[in-house]
This record gives sequence, structure tokens and C-alpha cells, in this order.
Amino acid sequence: MKRARALIIALLVVATSCDSELTNEFDVVQKPAKVNVKGFSTPDEIEIRLDGKPVIIKDKSFYSQNIETTLNFVLDKGEKNPLTIYNHKTGQQIASYEITYNNSADYENFNFFNLPDIFLEVYAIKPSINVGKVGFKFLFANIGEFSGTKLESVKGILKRENGVVLATFENIGKDDFSEFKTYNFFSSTAPVFLELYKPGTTEPYIGTSPLQVQIIQTYGVNMIVLQEKQENGKVVVKGDIDIADYL
Repeated sequence: MKRARALIIALLVVATSCDSELTNEFDVVQKPAKVNVKGFSTPDEIEIRLDGKPVIIKDKSFYSQNIETTLNFVLDKGEKNPLTIYNHKTGQQIASYEITYNNSADYENFNFFNLPDIFLEVYAIKPSINVGKVGFKFLFANIGEFSGTKLESVKGILKRENGVVLATFENIGKDDFSEFKTYNFFSSTAPVFLELYKPGTTEPYIGTSPLQVQIIQTYGVNMIVLQEKQENGKVVVKGDIDIADYL
């Protein structure tokens, strides 16, 4: 009787061990994933596809303006789950990402702006501001694309036309908007100029002379996207896009 009881216990231990191994194996090769999508597109309507299948938002497979949804799915180890964005009218691919078992945490919050001639993967909140103030924050979307600089950020000094300093931005990069700086509103027509330098210096970020970006200030909040461009073979920086207009 004792021998039979011992045999039963041994079989139970083996069975439990096997179940545990199967459960652990399943846990290792698969895991749940979640992507919180928050985007904006104007004027084009876009499509989002996950693993080639259209993402339906409010019963539609294409959308514009404010775009929000949450994607829940299962990731298999060793497989790629492409997340792609297309222009609905032209079918042109705008952006593509590969979500995998190992990098899924990087895409838990996916934020973007699809605007004419530019796609930004960035999170943006319009800050509050006191009455009578003008505020600025900057994003340098394509730093180095035409200038060839290896810098990841620049220093910006915002000035009036007469050279008076309005604000200094120590770190203007391409992944997130800079700190928010304000000053007293002084004119609805006078431009302001942003001079760009290497971080922590007064040395121009490219060339030998300070590069100035002329910006039309708007009463209230300004969230300016800087872009390197080429004009007549010369690298220039423009600040024509204001994300605050879309928030």
C-alpha cells in the first residue's frame, strides 16, 4: 500500500511538472501587447494597418484630424508585427514600424502629426499661458539632414529685430519639444529671430556666422517645428509650421 501511494505521488509530481513546463513555454513564446495611438492628420486622410490589416476607428478604415484608438494584440516571439501608415487617397506609405516581442514597450504610446510635407512622431500638449504673454517652444525635426551635422540638439536664442534677447532655449532637439519660455507681448506684426548655436556655446551650429530663423510670433502659444532646407545650394532653417494651430 505504501509503495502504491508513493507511485501515485510521483506521477502527480511529474504531471504537475509537465503542466508547469507547458505553461512556462507558452508564456515565453507569446505575450500581450498594447499600443495607445494618438495622432493628427490634415488635410489628408490616412489609413493605419497592423500586420497588414486595417485599423478600424469609429467604423472607418481611414480618418483625419484627431485620431485616437488603442490596439490590443498578442506578440509571438521571433515574429514581426508591422504598424504602417498610408495616405488614403494616393496609397503612398507615410511611415512604417516593426513591433516585436522585444521592442513592444517602445510603442506603448504612439503619437504623431501628419501635416503637409512632414510627418512627426512626437507627443505635444499645448501649454497654458497668462494673458498678455507670448510663449515659444521648439522642435528641430530634421537636424543634420542637409547640413550633415552630427549634433542631436542646438541652443536657440530668440531676439527682437533690434537684438534684444527675449528667451534662451538650451536644448532644441528632434525627439521632443524644448522647454516653454514666455515673454511680454509687444507687437502683432514685428517678427522675431531665433539664432542657432552649438549646445552650451555661442558658436554657430553650422558655418561661421549665426544662423537666423525668422518667425512670425502669434499672441499666446507658439510651438514651432524647425526644418533644415536647401535653397540655391545653401542650407537654411525654416520655422513655418506651428503645431499649436492643430491643438
